[in-house]
Amino acid sequence: MPEIHAAAIAQVILLAREVGEATAIGARDGIRHAGSGSQASNELRGFIANLTEEEQYSLVAVTWIGRDSFTADEYSEAYETARQEATNPTEDYLSGMPMLADYLESGLEALGISPGDAEQDVI
Repeated sequence: MPEIHAAAIAQVILLAREVGEATAIGARDGIRHAGSGSQASNELRGFIANLTEEEQYSLVAVTWIGRDSFTADEYSEAYETARQEATNPTEDYLSGMPMLADYLESGLEALGISPGDAEQDVI
């Protein structure tokens, strides 16, 4: 099972959604780099960067499960692959995924963890 608490994943989900919303608002308004989008992106990147290495590998593994690169039963393999293939900062890798929040929610669900319950622990 994940080496990261579900509430930490929920925090990443909320921050990723905030980045997506700020980016969408900026795109509608014709502003490429909206200040709120940059702030939200910095918060997301900072939160991920402050996780332990084990938590970061786990976050990547849950993301990969959510995008169907691995199944929930293959969590250990996904974690080990994340550990072995970590060449760039995790915050760079994950913050570049437009569907990060969706992947994490799907990954949690596949692992039998309710994203809604985890998000309630954050709010």
